[in-house]
Amino acid sequence: MKPADVSSHSTQPTLTESYGPHDGQAGDLYLPAQPYPAVVCLLHGGFWRMPHGREQMHAIAQDLAARGFAVWNLGYRRIGAPTGGWPNTGADVLRGIEYLSTLADKGIALDLSRIALLGHSAGGHLALWAAAQALNRVRIRAVAGAAPVSDLHAAYSMALGRGAVQELLGASPDEQPERYAAASPLQRLPLGIPQLIAHAIDDHAVPIEMSRTYAAAARAAGDSILLQELSDSDHMAFLDPASSAHGAVCEWLSTALGESPQTGG
Repeated sequence: MKPADVSSHSTQPTLTESYGPHDGQAGDLYLPAQPYPAVVCLLHGGFWRMPHGREQMHAIAQDLAARGFAVWNLGYRRIGAPTGGWPNTGADVLRGIEYLSTLADKGIALDLSRIALLGHSAGGHLALWAAAQALNRVRIRAVAGAAPVSDLHAAYSMALGRGAVQELLGASPDEQPERYAAASPLQRLPLGIPQLIAHAIDDHAVPIEMSRTYAAAARAAGDSILLQELSDSDHMAFLDPASSAHGAVCEWLSTALGESPQTGG
């Protein structure tokens, strides 16, 4: 699948809004030409650390908006910020997703019954984790993890991101087993909504074995999940709108979110 033609669309977000008082608690909203669109909420990676931010997803957000989705490119407090780390990072993600209802209250026509979460790497962890939580006034219909960190225990054991999981949670699994269980997507199954896990076979940042284990556990728990193992890709390809990795995610999102009931779909 080729990237959508963005030549007739704005390459800048329609608006940027803060959903809280802290740095990082903001999101960029991109609106398509189509009325009452489904929403894709993007969550960036970077192993939950400063200075990596939502600018990583800018090109992806542009492309998704050109394809007809509203896109909420969501930032959150990260390790290295005064109040970053768990549980604040997770709380920000939930609050930011729920802020979509505030945007709708302001007169922005969004279909809050058709929201998908899409996260890359550490953002994939946050997307899968958020899909397991109770949210107010919005409905998560589907969730996609692009090379997601889906198992925090395994990520800790492998020292992914130079010990990023211990920095995020502030402890080892032995020191805080309940915190790891509450924050790890693998421990929150089943999610009860369709899931896509897309992962490059030769990913050297987050090994594909983690996604294989997660997908098997999700199926065993009764979830509908598609694991796409990509042979022509790598960890960062999901940030390139021209990549086959991004194209595969877009195809799945179009099917998972379907058509708006208000536009005759």
